[in-house]
Amino acid sequence: MKDRIAEENEGFTHLDPEGRARLVDVSGKAETFRVAAARGEVRMSPGTFARVRAGSLAKGDVLAVAQVAAIQGAKKTADIIPLCHPLRLSGIDVSFRLNEAESTVEIRAEARATGPTGVEMEALTAVTAAALTIYDMCKAAEKGIVIAEIALVSKDGGKSGAYRNPAFVEDRVSQKTGVAPAAKILAVNGSDSKGVTKTPLEKGYFQTNHGLRGDAHAADWHRQVSFLGWESVEKIQARGLPDLGCGVFAENLTTEGIVLYDLPVGTKLCAGEALFEITQIGKECHADCAIRQQIGDCVMPREGVFARVLESGWVKPGDALTVRR
Repeated sequence: MKDRIAEENEGFTHLDPEGRARLVDVSGKAETFRVAAARGEVRMSPGTFARVRAGSLAKGDVLAVAQVAAIQGAKKTADIIPLCHPLRLSGIDVSFRLNEAESTVEIRAEARATGPTGVEMEALTAVTAAALTIYDMCKAAEKGIVIAEIALVSKDGGKSGAYRNPAFVEDRVSQKTGVAPAAKILAVNGSDSKGVTKTPLEKGYFQTNHGLRGDAHAADWHRQVSFLGWESVEKIQARGLPDLGCGVFAENLTTEGIVLYDLPVGTKLCAGEALFEITQIGKECHADCAIRQQIGDCVMPREGVFARVLESGWVKPGDALTVRR
């Protein structure tokens, strides 16, 4: 009888030979870098959606509270899911995308850790906690809110390697590894003066030890090229500025699918024909910054990345962005 149960349960690591739950022993597994991304949606009426976006609900700023809930949920995953191992997370990023056409709040979360087991459950728990919090914050206004399509989008690390959910190949959740197919250049932006927003270009030529040809910031110095993730722009959009576009924070290259500000200085990035090296993360925003005056905030000091050009070449929107190890 035990042999039959063991055979039926083969491949289910959380079950012992007698079919009972167990915490898998991971003491013999190597500690490696792990990353996982998840997503979900909260669907509501146009009226409730408008109040979420405006921050006018009685309980306060829905997305700000949901973001904290997501982080707390990720950290408490082992307390919620019985057979999950407690993990020391090195990072958890949460972002929201407001889809006005469908009155939907799209949630994205990425969990990162170095350890013997993956962080898929932490990413999924973060999304779930955020979704439930959005419902709780909005239920007085609408009881029929729907939480839907919570799913793992991708994972990297560990013995099983990389996984990409084919149902969400176009999802734009960031990925710290920089090797995901989703990591790409969203826009190339330039301007002929400093302290202003930049205009998206059809393509740009990045010259060694200079920067984007024709751009005001190009020079033989350490901040030849500036990068900013679209995910960072979306954080400001979610605060009631949905019309912000690429180049509004004066970045030369708008990226998506990678958290560049988590990469160390010295990291080499390949985009199109060009090769870059990260030289600085963030910067001090000068007092008369036109972007801050116009928008009320500037995300570049926190999440902007600066680099010098190692190898010249053309870069255009849609080019893959990868980290050279």
